[in-house]
Amino acid sequence: MNHGPTTPFAQHLHAEKYRAPGESFDEAMNRIAAALTDGSREQFDELRTILRDQRFMPAGRIQAAVGAPKKVTPYNCFVSGTIADSFVDGKGSIMARATEAASTMRMGGGIGYDFSTLRPRGAKIRKLGSSSSGPISFMAIYDSICKCIASSGHRRGAQMGVLRVDHPDIEEFIHAKQNSDKLTGFNISIGITDDFMRSVENGDTFALTWRGEVYSEIDAAALWEKIMRSTWDYAEPGVLFIDAINDKNNLRYCETIAATNPCGEQPLPPYGACLLGSFNLTKYILHLRDGSHDGGGTMVAFDWEQFKADIKPVVRAMDRVIDIATYPLFEQEQEAHNKRRMGLGITGLANAGEALGYRYGSREFLDFEEMVLMYLRDLAYYASSDLAEELGSFPAFDADKFLDGPFAQDFPPILRVAIKENGLRNSHLISIAPTGTISLCADNVSSGIEPVFSKRLTRTVQTEDGPLEVELVDYGLATWGVEPTECLDVTAEEHLAVLLAAQRYTDSSVSKTCNVNPDMPWSEFKALYMDAWKGGAKGCTTFNPGGKRMGILKAAAPEGGSCEIDPTTGRSDCQ
Repeated sequence: MNHGPTTPFAQHLHAEKYRAPGESFDEAMNRIAAALTDGSREQFDELRTILRDQRFMPAGRIQAAVGAPKKVTPYNCFVSGTIADSFVDGKGSIMARATEAASTMRMGGGIGYDFSTLRPRGAKIRKLGSSSSGPISFMAIYDSICKCIASSGHRRGAQMGVLRVDHPDIEEFIHAKQNSDKLTGFNISIGITDDFMRSVENGDTFALTWRGEVYSEIDAAALWEKIMRSTWDYAEPGVLFIDAINDKNNLRYCETIAATNPCGEQPLPPYGACLLGSFNLTKYILHLRDGSHDGGGTMVAFDWEQFKADIKPVVRAMDRVIDIATYPLFEQEQEAHNKRRMGLGITGLANAGEALGYRYGSREFLDFEEMVLMYLRDLAYYASSDLAEELGSFPAFDADKFLDGPFAQDFPPILRVAIKENGLRNSHLISIAPTGTISLCADNVSSGIEPVFSKRLTRTVQTEDGPLEVELVDYGLATWGVEPTECLDVTAEEHLAVLLAAQRYTDSSVSKTCNVNPDMPWSEFKALYMDAWKGGAKGCTTFNPGGKRMGILKAAAPEGGSCEIDPTTGRSDCQ
């Protein structure tokens, strides 16, 4: 029986990205299952079946690294240690962190940074009797390193640069990527505070400060207008609601978060790292005729029992990655072992929901989404609690402080009791990541929680004989004949509703692009971000296909930087 990708494009892509030369898909899944189980034949068979059926797809780094002889990290994403306000002096200096970033990217890891710790442009450097050139100038150093890593034959680097909205250089940061040739190795996002959003609402002034010194008072609404205009035209900077990220963090009692991984679904502390993987919901669609999961007949149900049964072995396997992983830096290993983060998510949501008859973004679709994520959240935490009883809790675990957090307060009472009695193996378990490549490797299922962008797309494949254009047909249409709701037929309100439903059940964050219609009224576009903040989102990203970014993307081929943005869909691909 053939397992895994079935279309020639998906087969080619999976082999190219995740397998050794000559390694078959089944051999790769055997390799991963053997590495992520403890020698038990029952555990091996159970996990191998899940992987071979593509019911759960570990992120690409795990598929490429685990059990393989090549020395790369299975972690997709990291956040840098805190960058000290010093060019070369001390372990945490700008250049020291740049060296650590190089080590991280050489081993396949993407990395995020908070540049708010660096003094603004023009600030005095007393030791040198000179003035600072500001954080945006120093970002260029990291940008160059990222390009060098890629050009030397390593995996394309991915970086996220964050600056707080109250930093005096925020306006320069807003405009930093409104070009085709600067900071191309970065995605950039602004750390938006609740104080700033309230100032926008109330029409107040807002102080730009650094280390307690007020540099200027600005009109908050005017600055917000500049941020919104840049996101409309250039899809950057992204918006991170940094106070919500910290207030709702399971570990708010022992860490402060200032940055995220390159695609934003993983807010992480200094040296934080996270493992990613997604359940492929299309594989749980049942058919009337023969009860199969792979096409034919009339769709009647989602296989809830199989989905629920798969969660526990996946949690155990992903937890094992933490112990067998190669880490670029010792500090990253320490941080990972101390908190044992992972980020389990879903992909194929649009295909699965619409196969069941629920239009993307409809009330029925949202109910289905919430039920999937509620089961994933609850059963993942149950599994982690069971693992803690067997293997011990993560070292930073404090039951009372953990259960006092906003996310844990929504757990069912019986789960809270289990965590109190048995502990918890992992500090975080749920994350909704972009799944561009692994979704393509599953025969082009809808990516993450996104709608289908287009039922047919043309993509260029690089082959030994040169570039080849292939047509990609949406999985739901190709497999079941289900006409998808295409992306631009989804309203902004529906996009946001899907995002907020996911965030409710996600302990980390959600990577989702709200694709907006170029004819959308300006007031409605700005309201989308305000509603995201009020609704409890930890971040918001939009893409306007009529914006200026389209010309930049088409004119400048990616040069080994950031999460590559598809100029057709506007989506970034971090997996």
